[in-house]
Amino acid sequence: MIEKQSDKFENVEEDVSEEVNINEDSSVTDDLTNEQKELSEKDNVKINEEDLKNTITNNDARLEQLEKEHETLKSQYVRIAADFDNFRKRQSRDQDDLKIQLVSKALTAILPIVDNFERARQQLKPESEEAKTLHRSYQGLYKQLVEVLKQQGVAPMRVVGQQFDPNLHEAVLREPSEEFNEDIITEELQRGYNLEGKILRHALVKVSMGPGQQNSQEPEEKDKVEEDIDSESTISENN
Repeated sequence: MIEKQSDKFENVEEDVSEEVNINEDSSVTDDLTNEQKELSEKDNVKINEEDLKNTITNNDARLEQLEKEHETLKSQYVRIAADFDNFRKRQSRDQDDLKIQLVSKALTAILPIVDNFERARQQLKPESEEAKTLHRSYQGLYKQLVEVLKQQGVAPMRVVGQQFDPNLHEAVLREPSEEFNEDIITEELQRGYNLEGKILRHALVKVSMGPGQQNSQEPEEKDKVEEDIDSESTISENN
């Protein structure tokens, strides 16, 4: 009996020892598993951090590229807008110039008629009542013509006593003068006109050579020019 009980105790001790060993082994396994989990989590965190860094880097590079593209497109837009604005202004100037050219051509053709009106006014000396009535009718037509020219922007030049300017005047005669200094216009032979600040027709003028100088033009040539151009033809600004 005693031996049997002793065997039982030994068996019990062996079982307990085995359980302890199993528990110890299980504890070691759990520790290893936990360590592996921690290592795995750390690795995952590192991987996630690297991925995040790569993502941020890629986004920064993409953002920089988009900013460059934006600046390029903005520069192109500004350049195109400036080119279009210049084109619009150039077209507007060209249209204005073409309009002035067309108007100038038509008005230039009318100016000789105005000159003839001026000559007729200087030559007509109405005496009878019928002649005076005709003269008043003529004056009415003349004033109407002058008003139309003014409405179109035509302005007569006033040149006597002014410094000779080849851009505005055409010198037909040069003669000595005790009254005017050299290169001063002494007489208007044909009225010049401006159209909105531009020359419509140059004025034909006599220019002073100053006192005591000889006339460079032959008398017969001078007489011929004076016959061709009526020195008294003017348009009054008050008409």
